[in-house]
Amino acid sequence: MTATSETSVAELTGILGVAREQVLERGEPLTQEQVLAVLRLPDSELDDLLALAHDVRMRWCGPEVEVEGIISLKTGGCPEDCHFCSQSGLFTSPVRSAWLDVPSLVEAAKQTAKSGATEFCIVAAVRGPDARLMAQVAAGIEAIRNEVDINIACSLGMLTQEQVDELAAMGVHRYNHNLETARSHFPNVVTTHSWEERSETLRMVREAGMEVCCGGILGMGETLEQRAEFAADLAALVPDEVPLNFLNPRPGTPFGDLEVLPAVDALRAVAAFRLALPRTVLRFAGGREITLGDLGARKGMLGGINAVIVGNYLTTLGRPAESDIDLLGELKMPIKALNDTL
Repeated sequence: MTATSETSVAELTGILGVAREQVLERGEPLTQEQVLAVLRLPDSELDDLLALAHDVRMRWCGPEVEVEGIISLKTGGCPEDCHFCSQSGLFTSPVRSAWLDVPSLVEAAKQTAKSGATEFCIVAAVRGPDARLMAQVAAGIEAIRNEVDINIACSLGMLTQEQVDELAAMGVHRYNHNLETARSHFPNVVTTHSWEERSETLRMVREAGMEVCCGGILGMGETLEQRAEFAADLAALVPDEVPLNFLNPRPGTPFGDLEVLPAVDALRAVAAFRLALPRTVLRFAGGREITLGDLGARKGMLGGINAVIVGNYLTTLGRPAESDIDLLGELKMPIKALNDTL
């Protein structure tokens, strides 16, 4: 990537010195404009950028890595038109609607815990949960708690205040609801609901005392300016966790023909988001395998990431859990213990 004509390479690379003083030394996140300068850095500065992001992660988050597994309770048939998602019932994507029973949820939680994970997230492809789904979640959480010592998170779409209160009463540790992309780009990604509707769910979750997990997907046709805007949107939210996904174009979706984000751009974004969110759990999520490969995953872990989803994702395959655990061992990054996440 080359610098823009309006900005010299010297001015761009100077952002690293600014970030070292502002973020590493003082713990103050980069502004939207500063994040944009980072995203415009030439490839020749990538290694220095990743090293700085790693230093920031180590100073403000520590060496531990939070490991999470996810499971789909209700798959496919979603009425929303999120253009990246093969679970939408509006597209010709090959994902059939299906429900997972409670014993299968418990078994998945057990296997997740065996991998060393401290977080198990129950996900459903819905606009928001109905009574049947809430009852299934409640039964699943109770059954898991009886057999597995693990934090339980949920991702069930947009919520009402009553549903937020119910999940909090169930003991849900963290709620995931991604903003997906910058506010200005959101209408190009989803048309059946608004960015503001998602934001309202996050507000209620925070006020109910649950941890907020909110991230998105990079590589959905957003500009660098919008990528920087998205980092600023997330920083303003002050989430406990930000999962960073990279678009894995799914056949039959409106984004099925988009090109995979180049690895250098993905790594630059990882580091930029770390500098915008110095104290946040920044998690490698979907698409990292196709975007970064094994070498890129290693670079990302040394470039600001301090959490991973292990195993498969909702509709795409991930790396084997053992591969990620082995990588953490090679990098001498301890897995965060359960009592450190409570």
